[in-house]
Amino acid sequence: MVRSIIVDDEMKSRESLKILLEEFCDNVEVLAVCQNVSEGVEAIRTQKPDVVFLDIQMQRETGFDLLLQIKPIDFEVIFTTAYTEYAIKAFKFSAIDYLLKPINIEELKKSVDKVEKRLNSKISERVEQLIQNLRPATAQNFKLALPTSDGLIFVKVDDIIYCEASSNYTEIYTVDGKKHLVSRTLKEYEDLLVDHNFFRIHNSHLINLGSIKKYVRGEGGYVIMSNDKTLDVSKRKKESFLSKLGH
Repeated sequence: MVRSIIVDDEMKSRESLKILLEEFCDNVEVLAVCQNVSEGVEAIRTQKPDVVFLDIQMQRETGFDLLLQIKPIDFEVIFTTAYTEYAIKAFKFSAIDYLLKPINIEELKKSVDKVEKRLNSKISERVEQLIQNLRPATAQNFKLALPTSDGLIFVKVDDIIYCEASSNYTEIYTVDGKKHLVSRTLKEYEDLLVDHNFFRIHNSHLINLGSIKKYVRGEGGYVIMSNDKTLDVSKRKKESFLSKLGH
């Protein structure tokens, strides 16, 4: 049984989530329903939950205010939010689950399933990295949580040279010479990294434009990356790629 706590300042939101959990998630027990940060902190310290469903914006407080008062963070966190796309990307970067309001039943079930599979898997590090990724001034220090067979690995975005498609997996090559096989598609990483100077030059390759050593012209041409790997540029991507390089 997954032991949970709900923290939300809106009565309708917290009560509706409680009902959804009780009706559709038989494996979840709701230990407490809290309306502010102080109540949430007290409930977490006394009840020791497996997961906290945490609203982000609560009048003058935020869900992050709550997390900063808890050490260590030894429980899963699922944010309930109506945040912007920028913040949603930060959640994805940090491998933190979130539910958009109004909460969809199927999405709720998926989040609960994830909790059961990875309880206490580097939670503190994920939350700390999420908070870091939400600060625009430090965007150059963004870290990406990579789900590998051994757990989560945190890698600076600038340290990624390129990503290569491998069926429903992605191989990520980094400046330290390592290759990480992760259980996400290349399209998912394209969506995450497109705003961080990455470009998909081919169906199989997403590259860090800052890691190009040389571009050699041809029908599509090819690039030589900082690790001396040669990667083809598809013919249909050539024009937009050269335009991107020009910027």
